[in-house]
Amino acid sequence: MQIDLDDPLRADVIALLEEHLADMYATSPPESVHALDPVSLAGLSFWTLRRDGVLLGCAALKQLEPGHGEVKSMRTTTAARRQGVAAALLDHVLAEARARGWARVSLETGTQDFFAPARSLYASRGFVECGPFGGYALDPHCVFMTLELQAQQVVS
Repeated sequence: MQIDLDDPLRADVIALLEEHLADMYATSPPESVHALDPVSLAGLSFWTLRRDGVLLGCAALKQLEPGHGEVKSMRTTTAARRQGVAAALLDHVLAEARARGWARVSLETGTQDFFAPARSLYASRGFVECGPFGGYALDPHCVFMTLELQAQQVVS
């Protein structure tokens, strides 16, 4: 599996992000959907994970303020679920945030059962629930989570 900076406007990525947005609107009220479209993601740090050139997932990182970022648009293809794709992408995004010297990374996800695997993954990496951040409002359909980052340790 290879993780690289990528363009959210590539055809296969657009298809994955359209599927992502469709699922978000199918599971959450429209006012509670905070997923970004491909054009909006083009202004962020955006990575894809591919195996032999085949897209398996994507994730983005948005700087909210100095030292604080947000994980955006984490998505795994249906065929690649439960294969460690989301975990690899999340670990990559967190490593990037640490390399940037950020103190905290936050995210928003849904409360519905559909989002339980995502919430479990985030909790496994140390994310804890928090209040709304970065312009979000309290919403019964949203879970806000944050992770305080440790300074990146250099292994010799």
